[in-house]
Amino acid sequence: EFKIMAKKKPIEGVSDQMNAIASQNLDHAPARRRVRLAFTHVQEQLDHVLFKWFEMNSKGQEIFCKSWLPKPGVRIKAAVCFVHGYGDTCTFFFEGIAKRIAAAGYGRPEVRGMPRFLLAQSMGGAVALKVHLKEQREWDGVVLVAPMCKISEEMKPPEPLQKVLIFLSRLMPKAKLVPTKDLAELAFRDPQKRKLADYNVISYSDQTRLKTAVELLNITNELESEVEKVSAPLLILHGAADKVTDPNISKFLYEKAASKDKTLKLYDGSYHCILEGESDERILE
Repeated sequence: EFKIMAKKKPIEGVSDQMNAIASQNLDHAPARRRVRLAFTHVQEQLDHVLFKWFEMNSKGQEIFCKSWLPKPGVRIKAAVCFVHGYGDTCTFFFEGIAKRIAAAGYGRPEVRGMPRFLLAQSMGGAVALKVHLKEQREWDGVVLVAPMCKISEEMKPPEPLQKVLIFLSRLMPKAKLVPTKDLAELAFRDPQKRKLADYNVISYSDQTRLKTAVELLNITNELESEVEKVSAPLLILHGAADKVTDPNISKFLYEKAASKDKTLKLYDGSYHCILEGESDERILE
């Protein structure tokens, strides 16, 4: 197997031993679980860990899941299903977001018939839209934060190069040949929030695998041709200064979606992670 490993920068505030654990190869689930376990105490000092479980998918693979419920006595208003972005997890920054949503009365319902909403971020936006298009009657609304539902023409590789990537992905799908920029630098505007991102130790920060890059291209091409079928009530939030996903694509989705109830909010000066990477005041606006 052909691999190019990117050297990880040390995490501030932890020992050399912990940094050695965090710098190991995290390509496979057992290694990620070891790192997650080693950093559990450190992460609990930054945020609180609630419920988690593994869901078995149709391929027999274990998918890590978590749920957050309102406090006893708070009426459950609806269920919110969160879909995170590329390389991210639901075990770190989203803890705080989920607790605020749950405290307001939104959680995993114990009975059928409650309203259900999709909340998705970045690449998770593409996944959420595919879920909505597959199960249009199952969801009462979709909230997209800096969604990756189409790759702008400026960001797409030239068509001949796309064909080369597709061909190579069949020969060595796991090869890490696609260059990756420092996403934390691009995604987090607040420097202190950017430092905290280093503690998200099981997030994927290596070069993008060939097959992954091709599938990202495929799903966005599919969505581009299906965007007019999006019919659920739609709320789109995007940082106007986002350099990871193009805010113009959110404008494209807003204009093309068939949803009768739809809103687009662009935040001047904000980067990609508008829920985690801005100042406290901006996040709580």
